[in-house]
Amino acid sequence: MSLLKSILKRLLSSLVVLLGLTIIIFVLMRIVPGDPARLALGANVSEEVLENYREVNHLNESLPAQYGYWLTGALRGDFGTSAVTKRAVIQDIKDFAPATIELVLWAGFPSILVALYLGVTSAQHKNKWQDYLCRFSGYIFVATPTFVFAVMFVLIFGYWIPVMPTIGGRLSPSFTIPDITGLYVLDALLGGKPAAAWDAFLHLLFPALALALGKTMQEARITRSSMLQNADKDYITMVTSQGVPQSVVNRRFLLKPSVIPTITVIGMDIAAMFGNAFLVERIFNWPGLSSYGMTAILNKDTNAVCAVVLIIGLAFALTSIAVDIVAMILDPRMRQKRTR
Repeated sequence: MSLLKSILKRLLSSLVVLLGLTIIIFVLMRIVPGDPARLALGANVSEEVLENYREVNHLNESLPAQYGYWLTGALRGDFGTSAVTKRAVIQDIKDFAPATIELVLWAGFPSILVALYLGVTSAQHKNKWQDYLCRFSGYIFVATPTFVFAVMFVLIFGYWIPVMPTIGGRLSPSFTIPDITGLYVLDALLGGKPAAAWDAFLHLLFPALALALGKTMQEARITRSSMLQNADKDYITMVTSQGVPQSVVNRRFLLKPSVIPTITVIGMDIAAMFGNAFLVERIFNWPGLSSYGMTAILNKDTNAVCAVVLIIGLAFALTSIAVDIVAMILDPRMRQKRTR
């Protein structure tokens, strides 16, 4: 019951945060100089057409009234029409979101396994060359911004040593795949086209690496610190003194409590990848939701910007809630803290 209560509290707090987020973005987009009607229709239209557009889209109403109309439509799944694509924003989101989801999945979940492996290895070989290598590379990767990795990959593997695709969408023109989930690697495998799946993976590789490198090393450092801290606990000393092999101690007694802090950070990192994808998708010309949102920002496409921010905020909130659930399952003491 306490777990359910904690989840409900997080859901309610997330809804409040999302509501505040949409208000801030909506107001900021409305107060930016420029006429939304003229930006949407172009400069070569009559004043009558512009006025009709303002009337239909409630642009002559007060700012709170405009937000109320937008929020009412958003709750129905209607985010309005994009001023850039001239299509329904919800349709644009359906078209662009799978690319970002696939990118974040490939950047996030493999990095978890790598981070845990590096963190455990570094802790097991404390003050040895493996530990020094992980710590030194961790300092460099964590301090390097995500977009720097993206630019480096494009320059090195796209121009200087063009051995793999770095720019050019999600799939080579010579391949076609069935549209099942919108995730190209999975769709190609489900469609029985392994060559197309491999090509889609190669297109994913460097954008995913750019997103994952810094986060992976950060998670590895936290895992190492937590492992070393828990290794000094009395129960670990007792188990070790009884002659239990170190590998068994690490796997059965040390790893579970050590990964709880890492899981919390992993969840935040995966959620943050949706935000970091803005620059990565732009650099790699990746046709995802973040790239769509960046184009909308540059063109003051209010409907599209608010929708993208809401979707990314929702992804952030759901990821955080999922991580909290996993952490509370692994450590029941956290349930009591959440319900107080």
